[in-house]
Amino acid sequence: MGRKQTYLEISRYGFLVLFSMGTISCCMVYLCFSALFRPPISSTEFLDSRVSDDLKREDTNGDCCRGIEHLELWGDAVKWGSEFKVNSSKDCCLACKGMCSDDSGPCLCDSWVFCGDKLACGDQFGECWLKKQKDTLEPEKRDSGDHVMWTSGVVFGRGEGIVGFETQYGTFHVKLLPDCAPHSISCILELLASRHCVGCHFYRAESRGKSWDPEGNHIEHAPYGPPFALIQGTLGSYGTVFKDIPTEACPTIRRGSAAWVDSGPEFFVSLANHNEWNKAYTVFGFVLPEDMEIIERIAQLPAKPEVWSNINVAVLENPFPLHVRRIKRSVGNLKP
Repeated sequence: MGRKQTYLEISRYGFLVLFSMGTISCCMVYLCFSALFRPPISSTEFLDSRVSDDLKREDTNGDCCRGIEHLELWGDAVKWGSEFKVNSSKDCCLACKGMCSDDSGPCLCDSWVFCGDKLACGDQFGECWLKKQKDTLEPEKRDSGDHVMWTSGVVFGRGEGIVGFETQYGTFHVKLLPDCAPHSISCILELLASRHCVGCHFYRAESRGKSWDPEGNHIEHAPYGPPFALIQGTLGSYGTVFKDIPTEACPTIRRGSAAWVDSGPEFFVSLANHNEWNKAYTVFGFVLPEDMEIIERIAQLPAKPEVWSNINVAVLENPFPLHVRRIKRSVGNLKP
C-alpha cells in the first residue's frame, strides 16, 4: 500500500534532482572547455598516425626496436635503470615505446639506454634507463666508441621526428624511423645538425607508367618496369665523409618509402608498392601521404634514357638540389 509523501520528503527529492542537474551541467561545461582549449590534431599528425599504424602492421617480427651499440645517450631519466632491469635491448626499447600515448603528442620517453654486455656491465647488466631529450632531433650524447658498454636508441612519437626535404618543386615531409633504422637516422640527424647539404640533389625520375595505379598497387599482367615508379637522389654532402650504412630493417617497399640504395648515400622514394623487390632495401623513413603529389610531380619531369648495369633508367635532364631542413610546428600544419 502506498502512502502520501510529506512536504519534507518532497523537498529532499527536489534537492537530489537539482543536485544531479547541477553535476551534469558542470560536466558538460568541462567537456566543452576541454575541447575548446585542447590543441587540435594537425592534418600532418593524423597522416603521421596512418604511417605509424601501417608500420605496426608491417613489423610482425618486431624488427623495429633497434638501437646503436657502444653509444650512451644522456638526458633526464624518467625511469632509473638501477631500479629497472630487462633481458634485452629490444625489451628496453619496447618499455620506452610503452610510454607513448596512442593519441597525438610527444612520448613521455623518447630515448633509452641499455647495458647488455654481461662482462663489461657487471652489476649494471640488464639496466634499462628510460630518458627524455630536450630536442629529439638532436639527442644528447654522453659517450661513444668501443669502450662504451651501453646500447642506446631513440623513439619518435606521433608528430615528432619529421624533417623537410626541400626542393624547388616543393617541400615534402619525411617521418624518420629511428627504431627501425637507428644508424640511418643518426646519419641524417648529423646532416641536419650541419645545416647544409651542398651536393645533395635528385638526378633520376621515373613515373608509375602503366604498371601501377595512383594508389601504388601493381596492375595485373603489367610489367614491373621500366619505368620503376621512383625518384632517386643522393644525401652525399660536399665536405663531409659519409659512413656506409649497415643493413637495417628492410620492410616491403611501399608507396612513400624512403630507402637507401645499397649502403647510401644514394637513396630513393618509391611511388609504388614493390613486393617484387623482396625486402632488399633499408627503409629509413616514409613520405607523409599528403606530400606524395610533390613526388608525383617530380617523377613527371623531363628525363633522358640511360642504361645502368643492363637496366634501362630515366635520368633527369636537369638535376636539382635538395636540402634537409628542420621544420617548425604550427597549428594544423608544418612549415620548413
